[in-house]
Amino acid sequence: MAQLRDGFQSRLGFVLAASGAAVGLGNIWGFPTQAANHGGGAFLLVYFIVIFLLAVPALYTELYLGHQAQANPVKALKNAWQDQAPKVGAAAGYLGLAGAIVMLSFYSIVAGWMLAYALEPITTFFGFTDISVFLQTDSMARNFVFTPLMLILTASIILKGVKSGIETWSRRLMPMLLVLLVGLIAYIATLDGANEGFAAYLVPNFSHILDPNLIIAAMGQAFFSLSLGVGCMMIYGSYLQPDANLPRLTASVALLDTGVAFLAGLLIIPAIYVAQHNGVQVFSDGKLIGEGQLIFAILPELFNTMGEIGLVVGLLFFVLMSIASLTSTISSTEIPVAFLVENHQVERKSATFIVSLTVLAASSLIIFNFDWLFGLVIMVLTQYQLPLMGLFYFVTVGWLWRRGNQLHQASSGFKFWFAQYIRFVCPILMTAVFANVAFG
Repeated sequence: MAQLRDGFQSRLGFVLAASGAAVGLGNIWGFPTQAANHGGGAFLLVYFIVIFLLAVPALYTELYLGHQAQANPVKALKNAWQDQAPKVGAAAGYLGLAGAIVMLSFYSIVAGWMLAYALEPITTFFGFTDISVFLQTDSMARNFVFTPLMLILTASIILKGVKSGIETWSRRLMPMLLVLLVGLIAYIATLDGANEGFAAYLVPNFSHILDPNLIIAAMGQAFFSLSLGVGCMMIYGSYLQPDANLPRLTASVALLDTGVAFLAGLLIIPAIYVAQHNGVQVFSDGKLIGEGQLIFAILPELFNTMGEIGLVVGLLFFVLMSIASLTSTISSTEIPVAFLVENHQVERKSATFIVSLTVLAASSLIIFNFDWLFGLVIMVLTQYQLPLMGLFYFVTVGWLWRRGNQLHQASSGFKFWFAQYIRFVCPILMTAVFANVAFG
């Protein structure tokens, strides 16, 4: 079976695809607000330390499980637990599978919003006022137009497989994302108020640096921004060549993902201060307004104050957000598709169709019960499942997986000390993240 599996053909293709999986709305949406509200440069400093201490080992662990098994998460975890309790490993794989479906069900809705907002400047330019209002107004009808559209876009890439679909499109989309980010930063930097934003983001307020809330926020953000815990990285790791240099690839993915998060901050925070300079209210109770209000209220209001150039900037910004969404939905969709192909011998075309329909059904359920279900689904996944699965991976690689686990067999050198770090330190750090996120 291993010989028949599709896979990444180049190191660059893998790095761009895995970074694309990690670079999502959390980087461009969540990270800048967290940084601004937790001491700016102090948060950045702690975030970079935490990436190194927790997120990179977690990324390596998940990639390593998939790479060694050359299989989807259900098979990979079952193999890792074969000496103790293979059913427990398989159950964890199924839980990750369910998590991927759940993530896709709400992520596709939000990605659809990004797509709608990307089209709005075009309809405004051509004078289609009614369509522009529809695109900017939150409604069930808009959700049922754009959520399926996002699923179709994702499915069209997944259908082509790893090499021709995921790798090819990642090589196109990620450079586009980076160019858009840098271009928008350069433009925003020329506007009045931007310098204040750069100072708020980049100048460390060291009085905050030992604040437990800042440290835990940085740990949570670092873990979530690398898209860990549902098996995205495990499935991508399994598509690497058996002789791939995993430590180097892990570092490359973490570096690119962290770089994008940093650049997102360089765009969003100055943009918020430009908006404030232009008379838009951006603070609430001394904190920067975040979440949906930031993306769908403050920034569009800012673009409106810019005149005609605001249409172009708004278009480019939401195209950027749509690309970030798409690279993440691709990786999450590949998990259940690979499971159906490998474990149940379903053709990729049929598997993609089944998964897309399942996600559409789950998304529809959320859309019909949006007020109470949308927030609940996000909370359960991000606050409970992701950190618990991360902890499970650490325990699996550090303690339970013996046969074929090179880290477990190492008796000296870097591998030995890294294994001890994964075994003893990472579970404690991960437990701290979970305890704070779930109960803090």
